[in-house]
Amino acid sequence: MAVMTVLSLIVTLFLTSVFANTEKTIFLGPEPIPLTVVHSTLSDLRLETLTPANGTLRTKINAQFPRTEHSKGTTTWLVLDKLTPNQRYEVRVCWPATQPTELSLSTFPLSAVRDDAELMASLHAYSASRHHSYPNETTHFSIQGNSSERGEQASILLLHILAAADYFTTDTSLMRDVPPVDVDIILDPFLMNVLPRSIAGTACYIVAVAVVTFHLARRMSLWFQELITCGRGSSSKRSVKKRQ
Repeated sequence: MAVMTVLSLIVTLFLTSVFANTEKTIFLGPEPIPLTVVHSTLSDLRLETLTPANGTLRTKINAQFPRTEHSKGTTTWLVLDKLTPNQRYEVRVCWPATQPTELSLSTFPLSAVRDDAELMASLHAYSASRHHSYPNETTHFSIQGNSSERGEQASILLLHILAAADYFTTDTSLMRDVPPVDVDIILDPFLMNVLPRSIAGTACYIVAVAVVTFHLARRMSLWFQELITCGRGSSSKRSVKKRQ
């Protein structure tokens, strides 16, 4: 347990040093639900979809300064599909430090969104904005094309992202119109529910280096101890000869 704790701290420090800004959420894959429920909720919403096999999306998301009606910024919705029930996952959103933004991530099962009037209104408003921005787009979430099927069931979550601009400038145009934020959105399964798959190789490398370093330091310590012992032995022999 102590080793895993140290390893988790090392991995966290590594990730912090790689990405300028990173926000993440960790969750478990939900139990499968009937495809009819999925279809009734997500049909023709034109939401971007992430799966464990295709888990990276480089895109732009809209942001705005917090307002009374949007206290945490602008909403973005995505589908997390083909999940494994009770498997641990992590979603990370990374963006450049040159675009100061405060992000908030949440995941919801379809039933929670469908039963919450505010979430449902937000989902449909975002879908309407995508229809307006991409009127000719024909690729969208499709039960037949994108859903994982397990006896007419699918394990799916909705990812809810709130993006609020977090800067002040004398440039009135930037204060009036917040530019879209460049982001990488990553769905990362955990290996054995312990470590994210994308950093497992790095974690193994760190552990290997730590083990080699430990053994090398131990050998050097023994070698120095032998040198010191030999030096003391030689000094004792010289002292005895002088006394004789």
